[in-house]
Amino acid sequence: MTHLSAVAVYCGSSMGVDERFADAASALGGLVARRQLRLVYGGGHVGLMGVVADAALAAGGAVDGVITHALEDKETAHHGLTSLRVVATMHERKAVMADASDAFIMLPGGFGTLDEFFEVVTWTQLGVHAKPCGILDVEGYFSHLERFLDHAAAEGLIRPEHRAMIIVDADPESLLNRLEGWEPTDAHRWLQPSER
Repeated sequence: MTHLSAVAVYCGSSMGVDERFADAASALGGLVARRQLRLVYGGGHVGLMGVVADAALAAGGAVDGVITHALEDKETAHHGLTSLRVVATMHERKAVMADASDAFIMLPGGFGTLDEFFEVVTWTQLGVHAKPCGILDVEGYFSHLERFLDHAAAEGLIRPEHRAMIIVDADPESLLNRLEGWEPTDAHRWLQPSER
């Protein structure tokens, strides 16, 4: 079992064309708050990022944002959060978010969302941390990605135990339950946190 006190959520800085993406972001943000978990996210007020943060705040939750100076200067920062940490680089932003979180969830998003999520998946694979990684598959948004991961495993480029690390669910509550029930594999520690 994994003790969760804080969950990082990665999602788009755009809304996307399907209104159900925002509905899912709002549902997840509210659920995280009602379960008395701290929400850690990229610190923006725009797109799905803003929706998930606002929903958690509206439900009385604590929300910690982490953003770079460059993005804050472009006026994308959310200034109504429990805390907002401004860092120098994107890599520092990702490391701070990972260190502050006990689990990671990816919602619909683009390149940045995929980059952030798969970096923490890789850190789990390498033993940098032992934290569960989940995808909230909203209306099949990630179904092609799931098929690709299965294909990569079938081709021998992702080990089955590493493919199994990524928990996919269409229901926010079920996903959080599964993240809490996650047991780390006895994977060899390839890197220390300072070596990431």
